[in-house]
Amino acid sequence: MEFANVKDFVLLFNSGIGFFTGETPQNRLSQKPLHADRQQPAQAAQPLPAKTVKLEKVDAADRDELAMKLRSHPSRLKETARNFVFSDGNPDARVMLIGEAPGAEEDRQGIPFVGEAGQLLDRMLAAIGLDRTTVYITNVLPWRPPANRTPSPDEIAVFLPFVARHIELINPSVIMLLGGTAAQCVLGTSAGITKLRGTWHSYKNERGDNIPVMPTFHPAFLLRSPAYKRHVWEDLKQLREKI
Repeated sequence: MEFANVKDFVLLFNSGIGFFTGETPQNRLSQKPLHADRQQPAQAAQPLPAKTVKLEKVDAADRDELAMKLRSHPSRLKETARNFVFSDGNPDARVMLIGEAPGAEEDRQGIPFVGEAGQLLDRMLAAIGLDRTTVYITNVLPWRPPANRTPSPDEIAVFLPFVARHIELINPSVIMLLGGTAAQCVLGTSAGITKLRGTWHSYKNERGDNIPVMPTFHPAFLLRSPAYKRHVWEDLKQLREKI
């Protein structure tokens, strides 16, 4: 799978993406740059321009091998994280959920989406007749960033090939992306989650098949901004209809 070079990736990453740690527009050029995404197009995500760097494909025959290769990756995130967090749910499920990174409770337990946001996710799934026996859950990053900070562009670029291989191995019928970081990573777009959610997008796997993708707000954002739950309910209804 071909990706943009890291400089382009960093530029686009900083150009306007909403994350589950802060869907409200911020000025990341004065912090660790993050601009508002209000001027991005509302329709399908535009792919990042692939130029000179082709990130190495991850060869893993199954989930166990993928987890082993992730565990052995020399990421500095391991220095501050307590646990490796790979996945939860049913690997044979038709629905794959992808979030950003483990939070504090996930880091303690080694399981994705088990904190307060995870409990909200369980209720969201139950509202459309799903649970952890009928979906598969993972994150872009397998280790919690220090102080729960937003993953850096370089960190996301490093783990992109692992995410791609994970999708290949699960081979879902539908993908739901939870939050802006997951949407930006999987769809390869600079558009923010506010613009991306509510519309079906497409992810092309290594076999050339197009998998329907629905981005939506991250449950952690909904805990801070419950008024947006109505938007997520609309996204969930579309997911229910699709499956």
